[in-house]
Amino acid sequence: MKTGRKVCVLGVGMTKFHKPGQKDYPELTKEAGEQALADAGVAWTDVEAAYTGYVYGDSTCGQRAVYQLGMTGIPVYNVNNNCATGSTALHLAHQAIAGGLAECVFALGFEKMEKGALGSKYTDRSNPLEKHAMVMLECQTFEAAPPAAQMFGGAGREHMKRFGTTKEQFAKVAAKNKKHAVHNERAQFRDAPSLDDVLASPMIFDPLTKLQCCPTTDGAAAAVLCSEEFAKKHGVSDPVWIAGISLRTDSPEAFAPPSMIKMIGQDMARAAARDVYEQSGLGPKDVQVVELHDCFSTNELITYENLGLCDEGQGGKLISDDQVTYGGRWVVNPSGGLLSKGHPLGATGLAQCFELVEQLRGRSGPRQVEGAKVALQHNLGLGGACVIAMYRRG
Repeated sequence: MKTGRKVCVLGVGMTKFHKPGQKDYPELTKEAGEQALADAGVAWTDVEAAYTGYVYGDSTCGQRAVYQLGMTGIPVYNVNNNCATGSTALHLAHQAIAGGLAECVFALGFEKMEKGALGSKYTDRSNPLEKHAMVMLECQTFEAAPPAAQMFGGAGREHMKRFGTTKEQFAKVAAKNKKHAVHNERAQFRDAPSLDDVLASPMIFDPLTKLQCCPTTDGAAAAVLCSEEFAKKHGVSDPVWIAGISLRTDSPEAFAPPSMIKMIGQDMARAAARDVYEQSGLGPKDVQVVELHDCFSTNELITYENLGLCDEGQGGKLISDDQVTYGGRWVVNPSGGLLSKGHPLGATGLAQCFELVEQLRGRSGPRQVEGAKVALQHNLGLGGACVIAMYRRG
């Protein structure tokens, strides 16, 4: 898909992410939304449409979320695409600007979650992950563990069997991201357990220990997107802009022949990455900082390969050689990622946007990636959806 007009990220906002039950979603969205508007230097009356993403909630939570910012009669679109919801709202907002439908739009992601592992909310209808579950049952037995951990843990087991990846390499992903989160004041967890601590935490589904699984989280994040002309009119001559963005869903290869790695989104991630590299004229070699979907440590390592940071089967070597942290080739998840920052499903994609925009502006304080000019985002939702975006400045 051609991206059309240049699309700028004029402002971003994000709440602190925290354990479920502390605040209601209108309070969270008001905070993130007001931050984004103030950061952009615009009023709600400048906004022509809002794309609001959340997974759990009644059908017009998006309206409730933005009405407190202003009631101007604009279109409000409610978006749900599982864990890729926030980036899907971003993708739709991008389309509105790139296609010339608007000059300034608002993307918002939020979630108020229940405590504990995710489960099905509706038992009187087909589960959207039925096809995924069938692959899992062909590849491994169903155990008494959270289904998502079994899916991503099973992909880790397949990677270990095929490529010799070790439990220590998966655990090192979590130790890295938790160390990064120490410097993120908005992260849910800011402690820095050692590699041994990660390995010794309670086993959830081998090889995934508790500290290698993202926590349930409440939070919100927002972005104001606009045309280049709108940015200039508001005195911004060098904004961060989206050089490429793609949303892909599963292909038949995700389900046959049965493979846990393919079932968790390998093909759609690779397809979206190809789209974005073609749109932007940029590739992994041009990138300095990456925010990717580390819902489980196994998924981060496998995603290195899907994004082309290394060849297939070499993800373990990349983490072992410290190439995805400060001092390495890329800094991956400087925010602490989902593993430490937290994963409020609808907010995650826009929280990634927040982090990358701040990095490219040079405003990330002690977690700033030196010389960051190009940034890459990966947000995954089983069921399935994968959004990848390339940001740049200058």
